[in-house]
Amino acid sequence: MLMPILQIHSEDMPAYAIVCGDPARAEKISRKLENARELAFSREYRTFVGVYEGIQMAVVSHGVGSPGAAVCFEELIRAGVTTLIRVGTAGSYTADYPAGSVIVSTAAVRTDGLTRQLVPDGFPAVADIDVTSALVTAARETSSSTGEGNTQATKVGVGITVTLDAFFTGVEEIPHRKYKQAGALAAEMEIAALYIVSTLRGARAGAIVAIDGFADSDLAAEYDPHTDAVAKAVEHEIDAALRALAVLARQDQAKQ
Repeated sequence: MLMPILQIHSEDMPAYAIVCGDPARAEKISRKLENARELAFSREYRTFVGVYEGIQMAVVSHGVGSPGAAVCFEELIRAGVTTLIRVGTAGSYTADYPAGSVIVSTAAVRTDGLTRQLVPDGFPAVADIDVTSALVTAARETSSSTGEGNTQATKVGVGITVTLDAFFTGVEEIPHRKYKQAGALAAEMEIAALYIVSTLRGARAGAIVAIDGFADSDLAAEYDPHTDAVAKAVEHEIDAALRALAVLARQDQAKQ
């Protein structure tokens, strides 16, 4: 069956997928797969399939923002994907996790417009517990394997993230300080959509983000997502997501 937006056929899709915003990042991730091939590049949606540690998996870009990303998630699940992990970037709310850190998102505050049209306002956007556990383990193992004596290890956080629609500020103030006071660690633009769509459609999902700056205005500095520290964090989250997805697939195989 052909997915009309992604322009992929369901018979070509494995059960496991990594999703990311940037089509160029999808291509970068695909280079870590064996026998990788590109299936389609339609709009912002670029799809690759290949093998990682013996597991068939896909890598798909979803663009920026919840509405477009939700189209990607919906069609991937319709095509047979059952487990999705998002890798992306986010702005931190705390000096404890500066640029170059990574955060595993356990749940997302739903300030986007898209999910309000899918579920009631009080419904939570929560990651799958097994996916989250696999991501946390993989992220920490990846961190401990970098740098002598961990002096160069990537800092790994675990907690709630915020999903926004607005990247730049307008005349309405985004209540970043309130989210920070409530315990949220970072802000990005797609995780709530991933968790809600996956919950509604019977898939499981998790997310890991590399911190590329501060969302908190009290900490804000000149935004530069192209530093060596951010590049290292992105590499870290990609490796962690691939490891986690492979672990989950092997766990599923053992249950069969």
